[in-house]
Amino acid sequence: MIFRLNRTELHAEGLRLRPWDPASDSDVSAYLLGVTDPEFRRFNNPLRHVDDLDAARLALRERARQWETGAEGGLCVTGADDGTVLGHVSLKSLYWPNRSAAVGYWVLPEARGRGVASRALTLVTDWAFTLGVHRIALDHAVTNTASCRVAERCGFAHEGTLRDSHRNADGTYQDAHLHGRVRGEGAAAGQA
Repeated sequence: MIFRLNRTELHAEGLRLRPWDPASDSDVSAYLLGVTDPEFRRFNNPLRHVDDLDAARLALRERARQWETGAEGGLCVTGADDGTVLGHVSLKSLYWPNRSAAVGYWVLPEARGRGVASRALTLVTDWAFTLGVHRIALDHAVTNTASCRVAERCGFAHEGTLRDSHRNADGTYQDAHLHGRVRGEGAAAGQA
């Protein structure tokens, strides 16, 4: 059986998750704001640096190609009522023989502290399990305590520390916490 991601939209709890649109100036601008945010850059070192609108549009075109190949499903997180872009969540590192995947997310500064990351992560996790994924991994910089709280709130158990697993833009390395969730585990830590 071949694992295939179909472009999708997810809706729940005041959010709409949809594929990013590289032809939309507002999507490109919001994406650029997200990936150039100092907090994002503090914890992430993207493979390709995005520093202007052209690079942001190119990155979103790549995300669209990843949907087409089934390599990754990157979703724009918006408000359900007004469509305001709030952040990003993705299902990635898909490995069908093990029925495994990973997730990643970020939220724009003005949307932080409102439960956006937790609600978006729950939506993507539930969707992944309906696709047949059995295990989902999540990792974040050890110093990113907000991301740790999101993972735990969404039922991703802390599994250990990945030493020097993330290379920073300045060439140094940082440790990451590894979390995981298996199909059938509850959304809140300790539930089954």
